[in-house]
Amino acid sequence: MSLITARRPTPVTPRKPAPARGAGFGVLLALLATVVWSGSFVAARALHDTVPPVQAAFWRWIVAILAVTPFAARATWRQRHLIRRHLGFVALASLLGITVYNTLVNQAGLTTSAGNMGMIMAASPVVMALYERFGGARLGARRVTGMVIACAGVLLLVGKGALPSRLGAGDLWMFAAALSFASYSALLKRRPEGLGGVVFLYATFLLGALMLLPVYAADLAVHGGFEPTVGTVGPLVYVGVLSSAVAFFAWNKAVALVGAARAGVVYYLQPVCVALLSYALLGERLGLLGVACMALILGGVALSSATGARGPRRSG
Repeated sequence: MSLITARRPTPVTPRKPAPARGAGFGVLLALLATVVWSGSFVAARALHDTVPPVQAAFWRWIVAILAVTPFAARATWRQRHLIRRHLGFVALASLLGITVYNTLVNQAGLTTSAGNMGMIMAASPVVMALYERFGGARLGARRVTGMVIACAGVLLLVGKGALPSRLGAGDLWMFAAALSFASYSALLKRRPEGLGGVVFLYATFLLGALMLLPVYAADLAVHGGFEPTVGTVGPLVYVGVLSSAVAFFAWNKAVALVGAARAGVVYYLQPVCVALLSYALLGERLGLLGVACMALILGGVALSSATGARGPRRSG
């Protein structure tokens, strides 16, 4: 009998889909990000008279980098070789989600209301779902039905009871921002294995701010700087710490748990949150039509997010 015995190969356990508890947590994280981002549209609108859009975007990410550095700098340095290996992916995510998206939001804030910004951004879940469908994911009849109901509520809210027929320049900028954000969200499920969530976030913040730097310098030469006051620094701190560091981390984690399409359905709540904030902070009345449209949006989100709907396939 041979004294040497062959080792049995270690069985590979296939990756299981996220349990219901993890899926519920993912939906809550998507809701947290959506609520926080709703306030960022109000902040962007508040800065439109005092801070040029590119400068507002640049300083948002500088504040975000300062907020995340104590928690992410060391881990990012340890994973620098992994980041370098996947630099193309990280750079594309930085361009779409950091450099382009927020700059377009600030540009839109010059000529359209915060309410319109929130409502138009609700178009991004449709693009997220299309990306996942093209990638082979099965959305399921329940989720598609919920998306149609929620989308109808958004369109009626934008058009004040009818389909919107005219869009201003700011509205078009917001549609471009929605496309950029949806593309960023679709990329998240392809995040390289082993690259931590905080590390990925920090790397995209750094690269996104670096890409903005030449445009910021040119804008500074043309328009000059802005005066740092409570009215300018306060909103920048909000969007830098909460809307960037907190909300982006929550959103990225939500997409990892439930997929971009399902997290995107929660994003339909954006116009509801913006309308409620406008009512609470600005005293704007919702009206019967607004309440009815919100009921449609909430019903569609509840239907699409119900347990049992099929989630997107996970690679690997």
